[in-house]
Amino acid sequence: MNDDTKQKNRKLVRNLVLIAVGMFGFGYVLVPIYDVFCDITGLNGKTASVAAAETAREVDESREVTVEFVTSLNQAAPMEFRAETYKMKVHPGQYYTVNFYAENLTDKPMIARAIPSITPGQAAEFFTKTQCFCFDEQSFEAHESKTMPVRFVVDPKLPEKYKTITLAYTFFDNTELSVKKQK
Repeated sequence: MNDDTKQKNRKLVRNLVLIAVGMFGFGYVLVPIYDVFCDITGLNGKTASVAAAETAREVDESREVTVEFVTSLNQAAPMEFRAETYKMKVHPGQYYTVNFYAENLTDKPMIARAIPSITPGQAAEFFTKTQCFCFDEQSFEAHESKTMPVRFVVDPKLPEKYKTITLAYTFFDNTELSVKKQK
């Protein structure tokens, strides 16, 4: 090999190493970037809902906001899942409870997790859940069904332009993942 070829090979190896290091660094910072993005947009359930205690709020009875409840299942979740109430009108500042129904359709125990999201994303910071089945994994025995409550309040500071808020949940079967964690 001549010197020119050796120099080209060194340059190629250096560039490949820099690309690999850059890819690792990008992957490393994705989690904090994703958290910031979710905090801003309200996607993936990043809402003001960390088991907050109910605090007295001034109820705005002159205003109504429609809250819609949408449910879906991850394609691998062998369950039935639905909201018992699909839509309700609420007064900002007043606490409400809505129930969701879930049933394990298998002959085996299952552990499932619901991931919430709020749309429009900007309204997420004004929607607080004080009680939610999404805070923890849910265990289901074979063919067991559950009614699971969600207690929430819409902050009266919600800008007037938001007339409808959609609270959506997707249930995932976490049985295998939970079993691996325990080992």
